[in-house]
Amino acid sequence: MTADDGVRLWAARSGSGDPLVLCHGGPGLWDYFEDLAELLADLTPVVRWDQRGCGRSQREVSGPWTLARFVADLDAVRRHFGLRRMTLLGHSWGAQLALSYALAHPRRVSALMYVSGTGIGPDSDWFGTFRENLHARLGERPERLARWRELTGRPHLSEDEERERAVLQWSADYADRERALEHAGRLTDPWLGINAECSRALNDERRRNWGTPGLHDACASLDVPVLIVDGARDPRPRSAVDSLERALPRVRRVTLPEAGHAPWVEDPKGFREALTAALRARG
Repeated sequence: MTADDGVRLWAARSGSGDPLVLCHGGPGLWDYFEDLAELLADLTPVVRWDQRGCGRSQREVSGPWTLARFVADLDAVRRHFGLRRMTLLGHSWGAQLALSYALAHPRRVSALMYVSGTGIGPDSDWFGTFRENLHARLGERPERLARWRELTGRPHLSEDEERERAVLQWSADYADRERALEHAGRLTDPWLGINAECSRALNDERRRNWGTPGLHDACASLDVPVLIVDGARDPRPRSAVDSLERALPRVRRVTLPEAGHAPWVEDPKGFREALTAALRARG
């Protein structure tokens, strides 16, 4: 499909009927929701897409790497599939994107599922604790922490080294430490390469603009049903999402005690149950 500025975006739809539109994390990554689409196949069709400059979308682009541009791209996905309103699920950075879309276009959103986000406060609410937890989990196997530090410290990495570094870092996201590398490895198969420029720009924008009174007030006025789903063992502290939960007027929150940052992977039954009621109730 093509965005309104001519940039080509990869998108796919499964099934017929009112779909659940999935927004992957990152920034700078690609759609990794094949397992989630299969988990929900008998509940809802889904729309999956790769964000601009990422994955299977057009790579030879120079942005713009702004939240407003990505919100516009998500609206282009809506129009492409002929959807009057969307049910949105955003994961991690994608939760920020989906929330931002709902704030910009509330009448185009029937429900929002906010999964493993980091809330609406400043980075100080969560990033320091996340870094501590990341090092602690990698440090359970000192050789992994040492290798991750070695790769992180290099100015240039080969494609294989970039993938290795990603697998090591993403392994910290899983509660099941024995299967953490396996789960992280599945995210990188196929390896579509991280758009580092996109990631830096959007993370910088979040650090500048998140945590403002205006954002809190906008969330407090959002007349859209929101389901927040957390994994209690996410290395990003779940307390960071408390401010969002308090601000939203129509919110339900489910915390899965034995899941990490990708709760549909580690507790598929609990995740599916959490989404079922929200999917059935969407307007």
